[in-house]
Amino acid sequence: MARVVIIGGGPGGYEAASAAAQLGAEVTVVDSGGIGGSGVLTDAVPSKTLIATAEVMTEVEEAGELGVRVTGDGASDNADPANSVRVDLSVVNQRVKALATAQGQGIERRLERDKVRVIKGRGRLDGPETVVVGNERLDADVVLIATGARPRILKGSEPDGERILTWEQVYELEELPERLIVVGSGVTGAEFASGYDALGSDVVLVSSRDRVLPGEDADAAAVLEDVFKRRGLTVLGKSRAESVRRQGDGVVVTLTDGRTVEGSHALLAVGSLPNTNDMGLVESGVSLGDGGFVTVDRVSRTTARGVYAAGDCTGVLMLASVAAMQGRIAMSHALGDAVSPLDKSTVSSNVFTAPEIATVGLTQAVVDAGGSTAMAVKVPLADNARAKMQGVRDGFVKLFCLPNTGIVVGGVVVAPRASELIHPISLAVGTRLTVDQVAQSFTVYPSITGSIAEAARRLHLRS
Repeated sequence: MARVVIIGGGPGGYEAASAAAQLGAEVTVVDSGGIGGSGVLTDAVPSKTLIATAEVMTEVEEAGELGVRVTGDGASDNADPANSVRVDLSVVNQRVKALATAQGQGIERRLERDKVRVIKGRGRLDGPETVVVGNERLDADVVLIATGARPRILKGSEPDGERILTWEQVYELEELPERLIVVGSGVTGAEFASGYDALGSDVVLVSSRDRVLPGEDADAAAVLEDVFKRRGLTVLGKSRAESVRRQGDGVVVTLTDGRTVEGSHALLAVGSLPNTNDMGLVESGVSLGDGGFVTVDRVSRTTARGVYAAGDCTGVLMLASVAAMQGRIAMSHALGDAVSPLDKSTVSSNVFTAPEIATVGLTQAVVDAGGSTAMAVKVPLADNARAKMQGVRDGFVKLFCLPNTGIVVGGVVVAPRASELIHPISLAVGTRLTVDQVAQSFTVYPSITGSIAEAARRLHLRS
């Protein structure tokens, strides 16, 4: 029976543990922060739970156009829903934390059913075949490093958990920030800016680049910026933050050009750092790349024999879904099961803003840079019948296909619930369907997915 020791209980760790147990291994998980990791306890699950409330508020704000009126509780029969509904942030955050805790407990029960041993503590390597936890030494045939990452902090701008916050600390707030300054316009910054704007905060987004979401599709980012401006959210482009400091009951963000921005709270969203320090990795033969991320190949192997790594500590597409896949791939490879190496060209991802931005496969940036001859078609949602019924004006569906063959190689969806709508495109990319095959599959009328089929039909004409 193979002995597997996994350091870290996040998505990469707990999915690997279940996979290894299913393959008959003796599995031990060493975890110091709580089973579920940041993905479940402080990052993906909590943030998307908070954003779920923000989604409701966005729908309420736009409900007047659909004929919705608020009555009772002193409101007039013609009251604007947007001005008649408020958020109790303390209740929202209680729900956020309760749901995250329950999700983590559910994962623990699953590991218990799989007969996985869980040790509370911080693990480190003492050579590639031994993990040390306190006074206990665990011999292993296979080791998986899945220790995740933590928020990066601006030097001299340490969070105090009250006014200067990381995304792990916002769930302790009892009241909605009056004026929230979000530092960083990547995925995390954009999501929280969009979410708190919908909840009712006055939001300022400080972006060091010329647009929000610099790593996402440019057309999609342009739609989001337009929505931000329409909603009154302030975006400070090409504005790098130099420092964030507490000033009385508020904060002051100083920019590198000398300007200052004042607010009630500041949220730091300036990237992540891997949790790989003081673990004996380098001493055990595990190479670390730029920024301290663990170097892995497509089957999650490190440079040390028998040592694998998965999740945010590898810096490979920092998504919970990718972490879980890396963990499962690692166990399949280590324990002799059939394995398919990680194919980043089939990974789908989503930005949970309003509207959401979902992507898979080839990107417009690669095409524009000459890295692919793929053709693209963009279908605006403003032309979609279902979107009109729902009052949706912003967004589009974009498909990429190869010339001649018509094979679908990528897609972008900008829409409410884009995270659900991207799946048929992911299936097409993963199974190498052609635009004709996508176009010939029935879609419900009316539906947003009809725009996916429409894009496929237009690409047939072009090819």
